[in-house]
Amino acid sequence: MQTVWLTVLLIVAAFLEVGGDALVRSGLHTAGLGRLGYIAAGGTVLLVYGLTVNLPDWDFGRLMGVYVALFFVAAQIINLYVFHQALELPVFLGGAFIVTGGILLTVWR
Repeated sequence: MQTVWLTVLLIVAAFLEVGGDALVRSGLHTAGLGRLGYIAAGGTVLLVYGLTVNLPDWDFGRLMGVYVALFFVAAQIINLYVFHQALELPVFLGGAFIVTGGILLTVWR
């Protein structure tokens, strides 16, 4: 049960970080008051991300390695659906190494 809870928490954290970054990026490319709104929302989401990922007492190094793999996957999902940018071969291959590393950190005891 703890493994499921940690996995869900890491997935939520990854989407919070990627989503916060996406909001800030959108704000930087928006004019007027919308700019401030996006950047403020992004900052708030990134604060929630920081609390989410740092409040639990866990093996920070090992789980952050797994987190990086989840972050990569979340970033590619947001990149595709929000920014409409397809995954290119170099990113796919590099990401395969990242995800493989996350899997190794998860299963190797």
